[in-house]
Amino acid sequence: CDLFIQEGARLGRTPAEVVSMCDITFSCVSDPKAAKDLVLGPSGVLQGIRPGKCYVEMSTVDPVTIAELSQSITTRGGRFLEAPVAGSQQLSNDGLLVILAAGDRSVYEDCSSCFQAMGKTSFFLGEAGNAAKMMLILNMVQGSFMATIAEGLTLAQATGQSQQTLLDILCQGHMASTFVDQKCQNILQGNFKPDYYLKHIQKDLRLAISMGDMANHPTPMAAAANEVYKRAKALDQSDNDMSAVYRAYIH
Repeated sequence: CDLFIQEGARLGRTPAEVVSMCDITFSCVSDPKAAKDLVLGPSGVLQGIRPGKCYVEMSTVDPVTIAELSQSITTRGGRFLEAPVAGSQQLSNDGLLVILAAGDRSVYEDCSSCFQAMGKTSFFLGEAGNAAKMMLILNMVQGSFMATIAEGLTLAQATGQSQQTLLDILCQGHMASTFVDQKCQNILQGNFKPDYYLKHIQKDLRLAISMGDMANHPTPMAAAANEVYKRAKALDQSDNDMSAVYRAYIH
């Protein structure tokens, strides 16, 4: 927290202390368990919530977790908004995230200046849970696409084709994007410094598949991609970038 304190921030030593000092508190943690522990655990957010205080959950979690957190906060008189973010660590650093919000519309409006600082745009999607659903769908698509890119690059290598030429062709076609270019460059350079942790995209695939199960909707592409990420995790790639899923194909 030192850098923030140097800029004038105050230090809260527990979640409850932070919430008690702030009108609006933002949370962004790794997974559903961490999000619930932060709110419901010892010296957690619930211990500091008072009527009128706002809590904004920016973690990518499942709709069931959001419903539980929302009820816990609002039962104490607090105001709740979910606002997961689409984007990478670099986009976060640059304030260029895409924010998906749902829940209390008045909290969304009160957070407008904060969202403008964090992101390039934001969407309000209605009742709490909708943003979690949309975020999981987005990350399911992204994770499955990343696994397909890695599969293509390894197949090129296995059949004697130039991986660099494949990338050059991709970047001149209708699939050209910053995402494709950056992730392929990661692979070609063997640079898997995390911009979006592999373990987190696998978590999102797992949650998306579970959401599909609850809706009785098939997710065969996501299920196949999830198995490849699980293989990558078994190869100790969890804390590398999601593009390290490539290594699941070469072992």
